[in-house]
Amino acid sequence: MRSHAPPHARMGRFMRRSWALLSFGSLLLVLAVATISPRSQAASTWQPLGAIDELPTLPAHELVLMPRLVASDALFGSFLRHNGGAERLGGIDACQLGMLEVEGDFCPQVEQVCLRWLDPEHRFQCAEFAKNSAPVGCPVKTEHKHFCVDRYEWPNREGALPAYMTSWYEAKASCESLGKRLCTDTEWTLACEGPERQPYPYGDGYARDPLACNVDKPYIWPHPDRVFDPKMRDEELARLDQREPSGSRSSCVSPYGVYDMVGNVDEWVVNASQAGHPYMSGLKGGFWGPVRTRCRPMTTGHSETFRYYQIGFRCCGDPLAVDVGDAPLATRTR
Repeated sequence: MRSHAPPHARMGRFMRRSWALLSFGSLLLVLAVATISPRSQAASTWQPLGAIDELPTLPAHELVLMPRLVASDALFGSFLRHNGGAERLGGIDACQLGMLEVEGDFCPQVEQVCLRWLDPEHRFQCAEFAKNSAPVGCPVKTEHKHFCVDRYEWPNREGALPAYMTSWYEAKASCESLGKRLCTDTEWTLACEGPERQPYPYGDGYARDPLACNVDKPYIWPHPDRVFDPKMRDEELARLDQREPSGSRSSCVSPYGVYDMVGNVDEWVVNASQAGHPYMSGLKGGFWGPVRTRCRPMTTGHSETFRYYQIGFRCCGDPLAVDVGDAPLATRTR
């Protein structure tokens, strides 16, 4: 039924209802503040505010949700760069099985003075480098690196002959099929030289030793036409082949524990130090023949499609960001 009350009466009822609702809302607000304040105070005693202030502010395109331990040892979720500052607990490996963790500072410019050449005319093979009484300094800014590297050349199995006759593209695809990647030349150099940036990855690091690694074997002249002829390839490769099983020379190991970094087979890398010029592909370490076979040099004259009888590779990868929340309870207890 339609109300016949005068307009001023209807307006009075509307005003009384509005004041009642406003009073009720104010009461709810007071109760909410009273309830939240004690909880906020309790939270502040459990987690120092300063720990929250330490979390980095990153561009949106670099944000990856990762766990982080803060000052109070309480676990919070925060946004961090991938593998940048992720916590790793003792006993939890940062690398895939068969890989070694390498962390150190790479120096783009290192002076290595040869005192005596085995081949004075070409100056490829240095018999002895000048020793430094202290770790080599770096005249330019160093590049901090943290990565994983295969212990052995592909297929990364001790006692297996390393692969050869592979192109850079094939090497890259093989590594990526296992969730890895090709090493950059700077990563490869650091893993070979060690933290003191020595020319050779064995012995004292300064004297060439043809017995330490599979190097300096007599050169056998190849016949390229036979290498690439399907009918004669196997016979020609067998004639040229002087590979040895990976890890068979226990002395051929770098300061980081990586085997056969010089000699055995030349290894494909990503040409990072020269920004991909003339090719993205580079070769490191040399092979079994009488060539440079030391840590620092890189061959850059072969394109990504090139393959030959002495060329193989090994893989690198990024350290695994370990979620401490998934760690066994015993490792998380202090």
